[in-house]
Amino acid sequence: MKSKKMKKLSAITLAALLTVAVVGCSKAEVNTDTSTATSQTTTNTTVSSNETSAAAVETASLDTSELFSDRDLEQTADLTAATQINLESEQDVTLDKEGVYVLSGEVENVTVVVDAPEDAKVQVVLDGVSITNEDAPAIYVKEADKVFVTSTADSENYMEVSGSYAADGDTNLDAVIFSRADLTLNGTGSLDIVSTEGNGISSKDDLKITGGEYTIKSSTDSLEANDAILISDGTITIDSGKDALNSKNDEDTTRGYIYIKGGTLNIKAADDAIRGNSFVQIDGGTINIESCEEGIEANSIKINDGQIKMYANNDGINASQKIDSDVVIEVNGGTIDVSMASGDTDAFDSNGDIYINGGTINVEAVSAFDADGTAQLNGGDVTVNGEKITEITQSHGGGGPGGAGGGKGMRQ
Repeated sequence: MKSKKMKKLSAITLAALLTVAVVGCSKAEVNTDTSTATSQTTTNTTVSSNETSAAAVETASLDTSELFSDRDLEQTADLTAATQINLESEQDVTLDKEGVYVLSGEVENVTVVVDAPEDAKVQVVLDGVSITNEDAPAIYVKEADKVFVTSTADSENYMEVSGSYAADGDTNLDAVIFSRADLTLNGTGSLDIVSTEGNGISSKDDLKITGGEYTIKSSTDSLEANDAILISDGTITIDSGKDALNSKNDEDTTRGYIYIKGGTLNIKAADDAIRGNSFVQIDGGTINIESCEEGIEANSIKINDGQIKMYANNDGINASQKIDSDVVIEVNGGTIDVSMASGDTDAFDSNGDIYINGGTINVEAVSAFDADGTAQLNGGDVTVNGEKITEITQSHGGGGPGGAGGGKGMRQ
């Protein structure tokens, strides 16, 4: 996969730079005072408000113009020269040439193996398929340039692996659909996936979903990709024993990201709901996170639009240092509703900066905002525990959360 280009949407204006500089000086002075304080009295210092900030601060953004090809977005396959395959139990099928293959049948212990030339594009069309295996993926992409898995109109498809996965030589197979090439799921039918002892869908390159209806239940990650997870449409319901979405490339800082443009995601996750290594960018869609430890996590997080609702036990939206790049949470639009469990939890938690430039945010939490760096409320409507706020404040003193003994930085 080619590296995705990063571009600067806008620069920080001189006035905003001056505001940040003033805030930085104030923060340093306050930290000096509180480091020697012994009083349990808590004082509030304004970090930033939409009255004092001259302009919104926007960080680097993903170039989304070429993320999805026309074929990614096409929800029906061209069946003119398609090969029809009726699956039979205990008989694996190998697809070794570029082309379109239409699969049907209810079978057990069958793996559809794609082992085609490295420049081949292979489309696997699901037309009423049910595959139940004991220890091997239902679809295993060993080699190809790109593979499309497309469900036909109104078709119902099912894939399950009931036991632990057997390795293929040095390749650790760990998912119902396992791909070593770029993988796109689309179509107008449905696909249910059950992985009793592994991941739901894994790609060692990109994983894209542009259409279709999916229900995934997995003991570990439900959607996993090394380079990127990209979602433009579809309805995805996830019950994960680990992370719901996880893109984890930690060797290339331009990869290991998650981009959501549209669609509907309904998520239950034992760990993180949406976890990217380098960054997460959300430009639209509906995301309902019913339960998780952390809702959205990455080195940097940018939310431009979308409907997001979550309940989290640890942090709601968390930016933490994972690569050598600025750590930041930036909200420019959308509607975000975050409810937090009690205890030492934060709705928005950044080991770097937080910029709220727009959108509608509703928070129910003990701690709404926690930043180790700059926190700015430059625009949007923000409500915390039923009260609309116009500034993010920093609490100092005391041994409670956010105070001198709490060590948690900026809190609202």
